[in-house]
Amino acid sequence: MIEVRDVYFTYPSGVEALKGVSLTIKDGEFVSIMGENGAGKTTLVKHFNGLLKPTKGTVLVNGIDTKKVSVATLARKVGFVFQNPDHQLFSETVEDEVAFALRNFGFSEDVIKRRVEWALNLLGLSQYRKTSPFMLSGGERKRVALASVLAWDPEILILDEPTIGQDYLQKETLRQFIMQLREQGKTIIIVTHDVEFVAECNPRVILMRDGRIIADGEAKKVLTDSETLSKASIIPPQITQVFFQLPELNVNSGIIDIYEARSVLIKVLRKGIKN
Repeated sequence: MIEVRDVYFTYPSGVEALKGVSLTIKDGEFVSIMGENGAGKTTLVKHFNGLLKPTKGTVLVNGIDTKKVSVATLARKVGFVFQNPDHQLFSETVEDEVAFALRNFGFSEDVIKRRVEWALNLLGLSQYRKTSPFMLSGGERKRVALASVLAWDPEILILDEPTIGQDYLQKETLRQFIMQLREQGKTIIIVTHDVEFVAECNPRVILMRDGRIIADGEAKKVLTDSETLSKASIIPPQITQVFFQLPELNVNSGIIDIYEARSVLIKVLRKGIKN
């Protein structure tokens, strides 16, 4: 469990990035943190693995005060995939990159081999195992960074803008994998502007603005609140916007994904045919 208690954070430049943030993320939760650039999203999640320490307030990860332990200690439990993969890639080959943390954590070579093979296959990177990560495209490097974290199987996984540079099929693979991780009891936290991806995943949504949380709740509730979304510079999902423009259908406006939209439209059409 992650507990954030009245956290403030000010960068050395004097920018106050977090202003009294409090929240609790329970074990096994899937949470999406959204908001405009500069809202404090990435600053907040960097507190979860100790990369940043609160200027004021407390962050507890599984009861451990992040101010009192090193990043290395937290890293075994909290995996972090950066928005820019070049900030965490450094090995000469993709295979070595994925294996690095496993060796650092002391896994046996047999386990390392299995975990590397699994991660490369999962993210469609097997053909690049002997290639330098820096020879790959931005989207491919993003997948290498993700594979390097998934390989050691952390309890908590933080993904900063995971869908940038990914095509639809890759996004769908990521979505399905997140669902699998949820079934395994993993805690998943994503920072993203991709409202359509969030709508399809249907997590708990936290909206941030100017270093503060302005909304926190189920995706259906938050992503259909146009006024609050506007404050966070987020537009509703496209399918939600369509139903906003069709009040004559007289249906529940809390529709954020195509699957529910299809079901609703079929019911409306059948009713119309009967009438």
